[in-house]
Amino acid sequence: MQALRPYLNLCKLGIVRMVGVTAAFSYIIAAPEVKGYGMMLLDLMAALLGIMGAAAGSAVLNNVIEKDLDGRMERTRHRELPTGKVLPEHALGFGLVLCLGSVAWLVLTVNLLTAFLVLSTAFLYVVVYTPLKTRTWLNTSIGAIPGAMPTLCGWAAAMNSLDFGAWVMFAILFAWQHPHFYAIAWIYRDDYEKAGYKMLSVVDKNGARLFMQVFLFSLFLLAVSLLPTLMDMSGWVYFSGALLLGLYVMLCSIQFIAHHTRKDARRLLFSTIIYLPALLVVILMDVGISLYL
Repeated sequence: MQALRPYLNLCKLGIVRMVGVTAAFSYIIAAPEVKGYGMMLLDLMAALLGIMGAAAGSAVLNNVIEKDLDGRMERTRHRELPTGKVLPEHALGFGLVLCLGSVAWLVLTVNLLTAFLVLSTAFLYVVVYTPLKTRTWLNTSIGAIPGAMPTLCGWAAAMNSLDFGAWVMFAILFAWQHPHFYAIAWIYRDDYEKAGYKMLSVVDKNGARLFMQVFLFSLFLLAVSLLPTLMDMSGWVYFSGALLLGLYVMLCSIQFIAHHTRKDARRLLFSTIIYLPALLVVILMDVGISLYL
C-alpha cells in the first residue's frame, strides 16, 4: 500500500471526490424519471466508478504536464513528480490507463453517451485547459467547462440523453467554480506569478476584475441553483437548502470583495468547499421526502 500512495496522490483525490459528488447529484435528480429507486444505487456506483476513474487519470496527466511548473511553487514543489518519487513516464502510463480504462468501463456498463462525455472532459481538461494556464487569465472560465461536465456525465448515465435539466446542472457547477478558484488564485497569487501562471490574480494586480467576477458568478450561482425547483425537477426542500447555501457563498464573496484579505479569501474558499456536498445532502433529503408524499 505504501508503494501505491504516491500514485494515489497524483490522482488529486480531493478533486476526484468533487467530481463524484457533482455527478451524483445530477444523476439523482435525473434518475427518478426513468428508473426505479431499487436500481439507482447499483447503476450510480457503476457510473461513478468510470467518471471518477477518468477524473483521476486526467489529474495524473495534468501532473505530468505541469511537473516543472509545480517545482517552482511553494505549495506544489513537494509533489511526487517534482521530487522524483514517481517517474514521469510511469505517471504518464498510469494516467492513460486510468482514463482509457474508465471510458471502456462506461461503454460496457453504462452507455456510449456517458463514455463520450467523459472522454471529452478528459481531453478538454488535459489538452486544452492545462496549457492555457500559462497563456491567458481566461483559463479559469475555460477550465470551468470540463470542470462542470461531470454534471452532464451524471445526467447522461441516468437518462442516456441530455435535456434542458442537464444544462441547468451544468450551469450550477460552471458558476460555482469561479468564486472557488478565484479565492485559491488570490491566496496563492505570489506562488502563481513565480511559476508563470497567467491567473487573473496575477495579471490584475489590484484585483478589481477578479472581485467583479467573484460577485457576478456568486450571484449567478444563487440564481441558477434555484431553477431545478422552478422547473419541477425538485421540491421545496431542495429550494430552501439551495437558497441558504447560495446566500452563504454570496455573503462570503461580499466580505472578500470588501476586505481583500487572504483570511476572507479562505472563508470564501471554505464556503465553496462545503457547498457541493451540502447540496448533495439537500438533494438526497428532497428525493427521500418525495417518496413519502
